[in-house]
Amino acid sequence: MFDASKIKDEIVQWIRDYFNENGRDCCAVVGISGGKDSSTVAALCVEALGLDRVYGVLMPQGVQHDIDVSKELVKHLGIKYSIINIKGSVDSVVEAIKEGGLSLNKQAAINTPARIRMTVLYAVSAIVGGRVANTCNLSEDWTGYATKFGDGAGDFSPLSHLTVTEVKAVGRELGLPSKFIDKIPEDGLSGLSDEENLGFTYDVLDKYIRDGVCEDTATKEKIDTLHRFNLHKLKLMPSYEYADS
Repeated sequence: MFDASKIKDEIVQWIRDYFNENGRDCCAVVGISGGKDSSTVAALCVEALGLDRVYGVLMPQGVQHDIDVSKELVKHLGIKYSIINIKGSVDSVVEAIKEGGLSLNKQAAINTPARIRMTVLYAVSAIVGGRVANTCNLSEDWTGYATKFGDGAGDFSPLSHLTVTEVKAVGRELGLPSKFIDKIPEDGLSGLSDEENLGFTYDVLDKYIRDGVCEDTATKEKIDTLHRFNLHKLKLMPSYEYADS
């Protein structure tokens, strides 16, 4: 049985320990989407470090239809934040690629903004003296639903061993309003929800991850294939080991 209260307290202490060892005077820099993951990570950091040591960064790409939810989240938590629109940066990269004789395919079009967002987070981190929070969860990582060196990057990762179901439980334990926890997850780039992109629900995925049960054979095979194909995102970069003989 998942004990959300116990796990919440353990993560809070883990964050404190991380900052004691890796930046006693640093703040946590969190990219804010207004969804369950960034909301839960930001709330955990507030409990662990205090309001003054958490900095939120909202990064719309042009007009973001749900940015008001992100604004509500940072105001609910009472943390400092900046809004940095990445549209100009994305457009510049796309134009430069075109000038180089190439054009973005679907994969590059989705991943490039995510990597630019992570670049922004590290720039903000350098400015405010921070450590960048990774907000991915186990369900996303399991299926590779994260951009390598984009939202899959960061300095510390509070939720990477928790499924979506478990993240929501921790979020509720933190007292977050339902509008943040139950907001339909979407990447903000493709125009589709996470579950539409994946082709199955997080409930089905989480049950398979924790219990090994998936009643639909085709879905099970798809999850297994995604997991195998994306394992490279979870491993350290392979490197040639030189042995001086």
